[in-house]
Amino acid sequence: KMGNADSNAYRNHLSRFLPEEQSDIDGVFDAISGSSGSSAAKNGKATKKTVTLGALQAREYAYMREPLPEQMTVRLYNGMKSIDLTGKSSEPSEQIAKEQFVIFMSNLLKGNVDEKITIIMRMISTTEGPVKGKQIQEFTEDLIMSVVHVLNYRKELKGWNLENTRDSAGGVKALASQLLSELKLADGATPVGPQLMEMNFDQSAIEDWVYRVPHISTFLSVVIRQGLHVLHPLPDQTKEIVNLVPGCKGIKGRGLVSLFDIPSIIYINSHLPAELQHKWRLLFSSRLHGESFSQLCGHIVNKGPCIVILRDLDGYIFGGFASHSWEVKPQFQGDNRCFLFSVFPSLAVYTYTGYNDHYMYLNHNQQTMPNGLGMGGQHDYFGLWVDSDYGKGHSKAKPRCTTYNSPQLSAKENFTLDALEVWAVGDLPESTETKGKKSILDVDPEAQALLEMVGKSRQSEGLREPIEDDEDN
Repeated sequence: KMGNADSNAYRNHLSRFLPEEQSDIDGVFDAISGSSGSSAAKNGKATKKTVTLGALQAREYAYMREPLPEQMTVRLYNGMKSIDLTGKSSEPSEQIAKEQFVIFMSNLLKGNVDEKITIIMRMISTTEGPVKGKQIQEFTEDLIMSVVHVLNYRKELKGWNLENTRDSAGGVKALASQLLSELKLADGATPVGPQLMEMNFDQSAIEDWVYRVPHISTFLSVVIRQGLHVLHPLPDQTKEIVNLVPGCKGIKGRGLVSLFDIPSIIYINSHLPAELQHKWRLLFSSRLHGESFSQLCGHIVNKGPCIVILRDLDGYIFGGFASHSWEVKPQFQGDNRCFLFSVFPSLAVYTYTGYNDHYMYLNHNQQTMPNGLGMGGQHDYFGLWVDSDYGKGHSKAKPRCTTYNSPQLSAKENFTLDALEVWAVGDLPESTETKGKKSILDVDPEAQALLEMVGKSRQSEGLREPIEDDEDN
């Protein structure tokens, strides 16, 4: 029997959950412990249900039928097991008691970093004491892989899927490396590469890391909620999960594989202004709309904030976020929310430095000024440049782009374009309808009727706005 102090602590943890959340947690615990009740009966405690690793891994429960990869199930179990109910850190039991299960849920889903950290340490390594960089890397890769896996399994990718995006395996490693680059030693030093793998990090270093990298807590929350299917259908206090993956529009049924992978979508989306994180809509793809600069301009002008992503012939993938509608004009535009990013070979976001306001630039058919699409730096020395002579571009950043502090994003300074996509983010701006830039379809219903008679309506619709009927959440 637990002491009074312990049961008070348990009640405090329980009280963090709404009544309907408590019954949801009870239901999940009962369902999982159903298979392991008999083992507890040997101790004459037939009434006290517990959960074993075997029960967590058991596949006969519909809601646990492979939503989580094996190694993540083991990590969750180790985290639950690490919760010490007695206060005497004796050898933890192999059986997870209901109290441990609830406190685990409470700390990871409702707790602060301080409360999460001991559990996270045990999920990284079951032995006490500091952990190696390599162990943190393995934990982080498992965590990201589990997020992609469980969201795909639960059909929560909101129109993205593993077929219409790049292979996620590379993205998992790239995102893990990016998050690990935030790990600091006690003296503030940031080890990298092989040095990082062998370095020891104590609990305070991991705590500092989890505090500064909110993705870790968010990912854990997703893995628990979606993996164990707990607190899932209930109104959610944690907003960050809602827009973890943006809804995807305009790619369904077009046989296109995006240049993005799921982990890079999650990471880039988290850097967008909050009001733009709920939806991405494909505006332009060189593979769908052809390799033409005027086609590119036609599809992206006045469409609101956008993400431009491209791949060079050497396979490097990179791009930029434009905070304003693109307009064709000989001046720089945009504001300090713009950023450049790299997706492959490494995943990173480069934000503005305050050095100048050369955020974004788009010009076409001008005699005197450079013609093309650019972000950051200055004329002829852009952080990212796609020439109006379509297919050519540059990323000049020696040593860094002045506007965004980004390095050279392409493999070679002057690159050849392999593929390009533009995604509008957030809702279509009202001004698209009202600026007098109406499509002939809006202005002249007779013209539309005529087009329909000759079977042309779909193409015009398609040029104006990608198909919106792909709500397959």
